[in-house]
Amino acid sequence: VFLYASLAFMTWNAAATWWIFNASIVGMVAAFVVTTLFMTIPFWLYSIAKKNMGRFAGYVSLIFFWLAYEFAYMHGEVSWPWLTLGNGFLYDHRLIQWYEITGVMGGSLWILITNLLIFEIVRRYVSGNKLRSMLSLLTVTLLVIVIPVTASLIRYYTYHEVKNPREIVVVQPNIDPYLKFNDIPPLEQTAIQVRLAAKYVTPSTDYVACPETSVMDNIWIDQIKQVPDIRMIKNFVEQHGKLKYITGIMCYQHYTAKDRTSTSSELGGMPGEWFDEFNSAIQIDTTPHIPIYHKSKLVIGVEKMPYPGLFKILKPLTLSLGGTFRSEGVQKEREVFRSADDSVAVAPVICYESVYGEFVTGYIKKGANIIFVITNDGWWGNTPGHKQHNALSTIRAIETRRSVARSANTGISSFIDQRGDILEKLTWWKRGALRHDLNLNNHITFYVKHGDYIGRIAFYLSFLIELAAIFITLKNKIPAHPKTK
Repeated sequence: VFLYASLAFMTWNAAATWWIFNASIVGMVAAFVVTTLFMTIPFWLYSIAKKNMGRFAGYVSLIFFWLAYEFAYMHGEVSWPWLTLGNGFLYDHRLIQWYEITGVMGGSLWILITNLLIFEIVRRYVSGNKLRSMLSLLTVTLLVIVIPVTASLIRYYTYHEVKNPREIVVVQPNIDPYLKFNDIPPLEQTAIQVRLAAKYVTPSTDYVACPETSVMDNIWIDQIKQVPDIRMIKNFVEQHGKLKYITGIMCYQHYTAKDRTSTSSELGGMPGEWFDEFNSAIQIDTTPHIPIYHKSKLVIGVEKMPYPGLFKILKPLTLSLGGTFRSEGVQKEREVFRSADDSVAVAPVICYESVYGEFVTGYIKKGANIIFVITNDGWWGNTPGHKQHNALSTIRAIETRRSVARSANTGISSFIDQRGDILEKLTWWKRGALRHDLNLNNHITFYVKHGDYIGRIAFYLSFLIELAAIFITLKNKIPAHPKTK
């Protein structure tokens, strides 16, 4: 079971996410190996449970084991939840409007139950059972498919947004990511983005959104207002009274040995001097204050090395293959950008963070009534990667019922409404900008309140199921006492 399952899951990983290779060989290898292992374990545990507890109990255990794996992989130190089963509907958002209740793991549960029912029908038919004798099973299977689809379509066509629009401009500078960090002057890149924004900004524009790592001119946080790029953006904003400009930056924080508390900081050039590197977002408006949020979900192998003490032996190999062996700094609590002159609270979701449903709900609980996703998807080339990443934002829109403004360096920049419809987009390798009105929403969905509760329940129940299987196994191995006459 372990061998066949691992071969199947390795094939699935390679076929679905081969494009990681373009960004990082280390990341691709790690994603394939670790994900394959984690996907195989639920099937191995299922085989044990089925052997000792029977077919039906085995099916139930497979559901809980798989959901427990997805939950653990989504919330663990090592995390790559791209192939969570519920993500399979990212291009069919009309069918999953009920994700506002269950989140993406509700989709995983739906897929598991449906496939097990269909498998059981096929198994019985191959074993010689007539379809007529399986009428009840066929009916249950049909209902399991039809009821969620029908409910979703009704919700989709009856959902109406409260009119509370804000005019937003998203910028797609289309700068080659393999050139932007070394070959093109940072100030020139900022100027490109400001010029693009200027073509689309009107007196009614409330926000401009620019991509992840748009500004990276050796920025130290305590000196941020003196950076030429920041001053350029500030001058632009002050020409448009109510405009707010949200952009991604690469920045650094100094520490002395006394005030150093970060575990990710590295030793600086001077003795007793430390620093952290951050992938962050800022908001610039006409006020003196510049709020900053540091990306907290880091890409394994590129921005973060999990358990560095444990994997220290792999450091030379990791660095030689273009990976990293240190982690960027993170911010544990979500933060929203508020407006001094308005009721808008923006969730500044940075790139990879948009893959995590419950993580994004943290912004909503802090008051966010709209989501901005700023990203840099050019690393993967013209592959399915950037398309999938954009489509994942449609799921976040449904789960939270928040409109999404998405700004990509290159990839897909888009506007998404609260039903998950993509209203407008700029496609691959196009430089430009878009302007659109998006509605705010303050309603809190059931999923925002309770997060990945399906995964949590499955995680704890899976332990009970495995304990029951072990108990039954041990009980069966104990020889029965012979009867005395």
